[in-house]
Amino acid sequence: MSVQKYKIALLGNPNAGKSSLFNQLTGLRQKVGNFPGVTVERKSGIIKDNAIDVEIIDLPGTYSLYPTSLDERIAVHALIDSKNRDFPDAIIYILDVTHLERHLLLLTQISDLQFPIVVGLNMNDIAEQQNMYCDEKLLSQALGIEVIKINGRTGENMAMLKSKAIDLLQQPISNRQVFYTINEQEKNIAKDVALLLPVRNEYHALLLAHHVKRSTFLEQNIKQQLLQINAKHQFNPINNQLDEIMQRYNAFVPIVNKVLKRSFDNAKTLTDKIDRIVTNNYFGPILFFGLMLFVFQAIFAWSAFPMDWIDLQFANIAASLQASLPDNLFTRLLTEGIIPGISGVLVFVPQITILFLIITVLEEVGYMARAVYMFDHIMQKFGLNGRSIVSLISGGACAIPAIMSTRTISNWKERLTTIMVTPLISCSARIPVYAVLIGFIVPSYKLGIFNAQGLVFMALYLIGIVSALIASLVFKKVLKSTDVSFLMLELPAYRKPHWKNVFFTLYEKVSSFVFGAGKIILIVSIILWFLASFGPSTAMKTAENTAIIESSLMQADSATTQLHIASRKLEASYAGHLGKCLAPIIQPLGFDWKIGIALITSFAAREVFVGTISTLYSIGKDADNLTIKQKLQQEKNADGQPVFSMAVALSLVLFYVFAMQCMSTLAAVYRETKSWKWPAIQFAYMTGTAYLVSLLVYQFLK
Repeated sequence: MSVQKYKIALLGNPNAGKSSLFNQLTGLRQKVGNFPGVTVERKSGIIKDNAIDVEIIDLPGTYSLYPTSLDERIAVHALIDSKNRDFPDAIIYILDVTHLERHLLLLTQISDLQFPIVVGLNMNDIAEQQNMYCDEKLLSQALGIEVIKINGRTGENMAMLKSKAIDLLQQPISNRQVFYTINEQEKNIAKDVALLLPVRNEYHALLLAHHVKRSTFLEQNIKQQLLQINAKHQFNPINNQLDEIMQRYNAFVPIVNKVLKRSFDNAKTLTDKIDRIVTNNYFGPILFFGLMLFVFQAIFAWSAFPMDWIDLQFANIAASLQASLPDNLFTRLLTEGIIPGISGVLVFVPQITILFLIITVLEEVGYMARAVYMFDHIMQKFGLNGRSIVSLISGGACAIPAIMSTRTISNWKERLTTIMVTPLISCSARIPVYAVLIGFIVPSYKLGIFNAQGLVFMALYLIGIVSALIASLVFKKVLKSTDVSFLMLELPAYRKPHWKNVFFTLYEKVSSFVFGAGKIILIVSIILWFLASFGPSTAMKTAENTAIIESSLMQADSATTQLHIASRKLEASYAGHLGKCLAPIIQPLGFDWKIGIALITSFAAREVFVGTISTLYSIGKDADNLTIKQKLQQEKNADGQPVFSMAVALSLVLFYVFAMQCMSTLAAVYRETKSWKWPAIQFAYMTGTAYLVSLLVYQFLK
């Protein structure tokens, strides 16, 4: 018996409750990918009913069939391109009863496209709190569409909604009210369009004519012919859009007045009362930065234990395998390449989880929309978006989840700019590097209640913030986009977080990182292990023998001898050769070949710098920062001068402020942009800036 396969699209305005409904319908049977050719996430899930397989597709929220952002354009193209992989057989439309008039615009448009539709009337609990009542039966009769009251958060009437949607797949479309009457000029345009493309009706043909310039699914010759049709009939899309919207409002506003009953009083709603404080011009920004400080501290404080635990478990696993397996190439690959690579992926999971947990809860309660609204005007001046503020502040903990959080920015140019500048914000991985090097820059003494080294530490973060804003201005001028840059969002009512929604969001974000960027991180980790572990056989053997002889002359113990051998072999390895090759390039910055090796190995993660320096100077991996500083202070050049003078330390620390020294971040950028072009540009401009700043500082101070 063959199984019939259908597609049902979830559609509605942003903040109508689509995500909650999608999670209720599909549970963990979700697939998360990307819509073809773009980085916007595509969510789908399968529900089964006897001999029918139904794919539920969660289309991006949109306010109308005239899109103003990439997300909206994807949803609209799925509805007007009959060859689109997501072209639906039926639609479940989520209607927010508290904003009935605004949300009916899109519903009447897709109704006029003659899609089979069932409406889920959502947010009834909030409507009740606001003394509103909607007669869903009367609304259903007026629209000619089945309307079912639901609660996307609790699952109320979800089975009925699913059943009605599946029934739609096998039943003809019922008679409906037509909300937009096409005029004679538009009828002639529709006739000509229908000769070129398959269309559902005249309104569908008119939409194709309207969207010809921005449609990515039309072949070039079809586009040219459609443009000729528009010119022939002197079609003005903007005037057409305005006339249509006015006619639709005239048609459905009387319906709203008929079916929606309100008990008016002069008392402000709870949302209004909270917004008087939250969006206040003075207190609002203070509250926001207080919350972001909490987010920042939580990511540091709450993630420390699980990150250390994950790191320790993988270290124990590697040590156990080293002890139990024979000492051969495979064992070393497993314990020094693959396991550390996997650890390098999973160790970020606590930070990603905590960040998205807090942000998702803030989104669920309705706060994040207010934050975006408050800062959009300021961020626009730098070519960014109000939503960019969250990503930039989150970058202070880790650039990876911060870059992932840019998915909420619909404008391509603003999202890309945010991705490109976020790594300039100093992240937690730079802290070990700063902690070691700041001691060479300024002594530890008090300036009143402040510690001098603490002030320098803060200054490094401020340098990162300022450089990110300057880089944003540059990208604002360089990047070209035809997308109109403005913010349109709905401020939802405050409500309790829906924990099931929070869980699914966390599951999606974490799995996206682990299985997306994680694969790239693991591959690069293995490559770096190979470079640091192998070298020309003669050179490696000579290095080992030399280290043994030197340790014998110094009467070193076994542990010190092994560290000295590791240091010599690292110098002779391919990574060592790369360090030597890099030496002439980095010498003007005050760096020697050993620092060159540390720069290469720290590409796996910035904090690897300290471990590499420890090995190179035979300090030992377990030494604390004080021991490292003391040992580095004793290191001398061939001319007897300190290796880590103040000029070298400041040059090096500023190099780490600006340089892209994290393969995990580059992997995340590739994952979000679906191209190696942008990670390459990002690496080039950040490393170039780091080199120039370090060069100027060292040459001035030496």
